[in-house]
Amino acid sequence: MSEQSIALVTGANKGIGYEIAAGLGGLGWRVGVGARDAERRESAVEKLRAAGVDAFGVPLDVTDDASVADAARLVDERAGRLDALVNNAAVTGGMPQDPTRADPSVVRTAVETNVIGVIRVTNAMLPLLRLSASPRIVNMSSTVGSLTRQTSSADLAVIGPLSVAYAPSKTFLNAVTIQYAKELRDTPILINAACPGFVATDLNGFRGVRTPEQGAAIAIRLATLPDGGPTGAFFDDAGVVPW
Repeated sequence: MSEQSIALVTGANKGIGYEIAAGLGGLGWRVGVGARDAERRESAVEKLRAAGVDAFGVPLDVTDDASVADAARLVDERAGRLDALVNNAAVTGGMPQDPTRADPSVVRTAVETNVIGVIRVTNAMLPLLRLSASPRIVNMSSTVGSLTRQTSSADLAVIGPLSVAYAPSKTFLNAVTIQYAKELRDTPILINAACPGFVATDLNGFRGVRTPEQGAAIAIRLATLPDGGPTGAFFDDAGVVPW
């Protein structure tokens, strides 16, 4: 089995996910580029390879059981184990997200990808992670999922717009991260949630003030934590984020 570290990043064909893949690749990791769209996935792989990254494409729809099972088999065939899983794929769910006007299907869509998709992928990849000496899982969250932050101010410029789907889905994801950490506490697996900050991506109409590369930094740090590092916690670049 190769001594080269192996990572899988979901939603890695663009934005923050792509920069996470590029950053880990720049550290010498071999990176699986997980994405649904075949053309965008292969384009990202080609771009990463041109930059010197040892990258390979992984067809992956986190909302589909068969797709996730196939992805796990492909990673097993191509790499034989997994040292880091970065659950980055996410959707807003749709609009409107004012609680009194939103269709329940908007909430369902956000939870299916942002929470259930993470559970589905994590459980499928766990056998490969257990083959690593120092396995890491990073769940890409957001400070809009922090109940403390969301109740710290009435100013929407501070706490973000009304969001009955996306923000609560990240709160749900944070809670799920804690439960995994509890179950896996007697294993070498470290699992944490990460907020990239307000990054300019298509998810927010490119209104963010940070670059995807800046947003990727916290995920790369958590994916490369030393043994004995934190687990079951929530971080951004400034440190621990309150739940």
